[in-house]
Amino acid sequence: MNRRTMPFILMLVAGVFTCVMTLINEYSIVDKLLILSIVMLVFYMLGRLMQKVLDSFDKQNEEKAKAEEEAREKALKEQEEQEALQKQQETGEGEKKVG
Repeated sequence: MNRRTMPFILMLVAGVFTCVMTLINEYSIVDKLLILSIVMLVFYMLGRLMQKVLDSFDKQNEEKAKAEEEAREKALKEQEEQEALQKQQETGEGEKKVG
C-alpha cells in the first residue's frame, strides 16, 4: 500500500462511517457537518502519525540492513585476504623445499 495515501484513506473511511451514524441518529445538518469535520481532522492526523511511524521503522530497517551488508563485505574481504596470504605462504614453502 502506498503510504502517501494512508491518511486520506483512513480519513475517508472514518468520514463515511460518521455520515452513516449521524444519519441513523438523525442529527441536524449543522451537527452532522461539525461532527464530520472533527472526525475527519482527527483521523487525518492519526493517519499522518501512523505514516511517520511506519516510515521511521523502514528507515531503521534499511540502516540495519546496510550495516549488516557492510559487515558481511568486510568479513568476506578479510577471509579473501587470509586465503591469499595462506596461498602465498604455501607457495613460498614449496619453493624453499625445491631449492
